[in-house]
Amino acid sequence: MLKAQRAAFVLQRLQELYPETPIPLDHSDAFTLLVAVLLSAQCTDERVNQVTPALFALADNPAEMARLEVEQIQAIIRPCGLSPQKARAIKRLSEILLEEHGGEVPADMAALERLPGVGHKTASVVMSQAFGVPAFPVDTHIHRLAQRWGLSSGKNVVQTEKDLKRLFPEEHWNRLHLQIIYYGREYCTARGCDGRSCEICRTCYPDRKHPKKTRKA
Repeated sequence: MLKAQRAAFVLQRLQELYPETPIPLDHSDAFTLLVAVLLSAQCTDERVNQVTPALFALADNPAEMARLEVEQIQAIIRPCGLSPQKARAIKRLSEILLEEHGGEVPADMAALERLPGVGHKTASVVMSQAFGVPAFPVDTHIHRLAQRWGLSSGKNVVQTEKDLKRLFPEEHWNRLHLQIIYYGREYCTARGCDGRSCEICRTCYPDRKHPKKTRKA
């Protein structure tokens, strides 16, 4: 099966499996999504969703968040890990949004990436899910599956993102990003599938004899 054929099958099968693509992180607007995605670094979405209600009850906008002490934020988000760094980033980015963006989250990739604690993946998620701008955020699930399915060499997440953007039509990027994550969690997990077990792996590589080694993100 050629790479283009594998990509076409992946797209078709994921659309069949996941016609609806709810965003896994609970949020009410671009700001709460930005904070939730920042908190999700090295943390599960489930844990983030357990923590954010208490945080957003105190502050669900930049003005209220900027008024909180770092220690207040840190005490609430501690279960998410890396709480000192994340708390400082959340407070400071809230201040910057007030100082430079009128208290609004900018719909601009470069401006988002300049915010404390906001990397390319976080900015891509906000652009795609909050503003509907085509983006293809690559997390550990997507990086792993792209290699297992022969869609990318997996040299690094930057290369994986470029490869996936070349393979799939732009109008599918935002949904496909979530569909791959859902599939990875349900069928093609890090330990539950070695590149030979799940339906997509078997279809893309029916003759694969050995586990597919993948590079980490």
